[in-house]
Amino acid sequence: MIPDDFIQTLLGRVDIVEVIDRYVPLRKAGANYQACCPFHSEKTPSFTVSPTKQFYHCFGCGAHGTAIGFLMEHAGRSFPDAVETLARDAGLEVPRVERPGERDERRAQDDLVGRLTTASAFYRAELKASPRAIEYLKARGLTGAVAARFGVGYAPDEWTPLDRAFPDYQDAALETAGLVVKGDGGKRYDRFRDRVMFPIHDGRGRIVGFGGRVLDKGEPKYLNSPETPLFSKGRELYGLWLARNAIRDRDTVVVVEGYMDVVALAQHGVDHAVATLGTATTPAHAQKLFRLAESVVFCFDGDAAGRKAAWRALENTLPVLADGKNARFLFLPDGEDPDDFVRRRGRAAFEDALAGAVPLSDFLIGELSARHPPASDEGRAALVAAARPLVSQIGAPVLAALITRRIAEIAGLPAAQIAPIVQTPARPRIAGVAAEHPRDTERRGDPAFRSRTGARLPVRRAPSLARQLLQAVLLQPSIVRDADFPPAGENSPDASALKAVIDYCARASGDISTQGLLQAFSDSEHEGTLAAALASAEDQGITAEQAAVHLREGLDRWREQDEQRRIAALLAKPLEELTAEQREMLRRRMGTGRLPPKGSAA
Repeated sequence: MIPDDFIQTLLGRVDIVEVIDRYVPLRKAGANYQACCPFHSEKTPSFTVSPTKQFYHCFGCGAHGTAIGFLMEHAGRSFPDAVETLARDAGLEVPRVERPGERDERRAQDDLVGRLTTASAFYRAELKASPRAIEYLKARGLTGAVAARFGVGYAPDEWTPLDRAFPDYQDAALETAGLVVKGDGGKRYDRFRDRVMFPIHDGRGRIVGFGGRVLDKGEPKYLNSPETPLFSKGRELYGLWLARNAIRDRDTVVVVEGYMDVVALAQHGVDHAVATLGTATTPAHAQKLFRLAESVVFCFDGDAAGRKAAWRALENTLPVLADGKNARFLFLPDGEDPDDFVRRRGRAAFEDALAGAVPLSDFLIGELSARHPPASDEGRAALVAAARPLVSQIGAPVLAALITRRIAEIAGLPAAQIAPIVQTPARPRIAGVAAEHPRDTERRGDPAFRSRTGARLPVRRAPSLARQLLQAVLLQPSIVRDADFPPAGENSPDASALKAVIDYCARASGDISTQGLLQAFSDSEHEGTLAAALASAEDQGITAEQAAVHLREGLDRWREQDEQRRIAALLAKPLEELTAEQREMLRRRMGTGRLPPKGSAA
């Protein structure tokens, strides 16, 4: 493990402007630097780098982070590699400190990867020895080159074929890796039998699991590895490791449902497809995809099951959308999956179908109208009610306004009347979701400010007290140790993130910087909240000097609110339950010298 205090020191030594400028030419823009975002296509620069905060943020796609994060995201480096690169440039040597159990944990993970890699080699060798499996793949139109590229193999139709691949078939790690199953009576057998095998890679290119497809008819059609210390189907996407460069080049990713769909599309030159792993598209999937590409096309069968899966994908995509990103839906003819379609009609026909995919907004409105036909007032009211929980989740404010206007047109009501019903105040975004660009928020406080759609855009509200304190702490982490924070009074992502940051600063040794805090919370549940707070502070022009003033003022308000909450709690109790000290405090605070009679509520 790389010590946290070294990360703090390293980020204090490097200049994020110099680091990013090596990959993306930056130009001065006031106190900051700007460029067209390297993570999505745009013509007007919205990618900002702050030399004072040592932080980058794109107001278009939401990408954000430190110098370490940039090397990981843009250059594809692992965390240790990014740290090593920056340390080398800064003339520092990276120390290594292992936390208790870390070496054993890393060794256990490496052992699992090793067993999965051995199993993959075994399955590939078995494919070459199985004419039946080879004929199956040839019938599906796959060449040996594509099969080799994806590491396709075959699990023999036997109970314990992996006994030939491992010297100890009773090894507990084989069960932990998901390769072996323990049945009734403790007898072991292979999880995958008589299936075409597709290795699943993580973001580092390691094999972390398998998907197996039946050769003939049988259930389940696809069988995945179970959840293991290495593998979670809600986070991984099949084919992403191999498709990542093609996805970046095309700025588009196609999401399909089956492993064979991904391989068959690659066989026909469509090499920017990935597949979910036997589960619905999750928010983690959507977030990962939108960080790679501007456009995501979800491709499903046109039957009822396909439309149901598409709707789940829509629901889980809404929170991570940003203006400038777009999700589309392609429904193939009933009974055809992408594999069938591309083999029968060819690449050009599939590319044409992709070009005609339905935008998310059209799919959402069309599906709601089908479920709640707007032929009556009751139907229109039901449609608006059904739209509310969906529109309120949309992370892209302009798209939310456009969809709101369309809903208003269907309901026959003014957009300004519908907006308060279906929209809620913007919440702090999760990682990868965009904040607004300063140009878009410049006149947000003006009630007359409207979008080009004619619908009133949400008014930017003053930051909450927790957000004000969080911004101050992020800009001046050193002042946290000298401040006395009362218990949080509000239940919000900002308050939760503030508590986590305060606890971190109390435990940390040495100096703490803004970029060090951001790096410490990267990939945590608070990452997006911290990034949104810092981007908002940048938008408002809050300096580190002003942060100290904001902190003092905020803490005074925080303590006052804390005391008001305690008084309200005391007033809700019967008088005889109060201590003498509590009664005296109430007398002072109420300023009357009297309290309610004994036996009544205070």
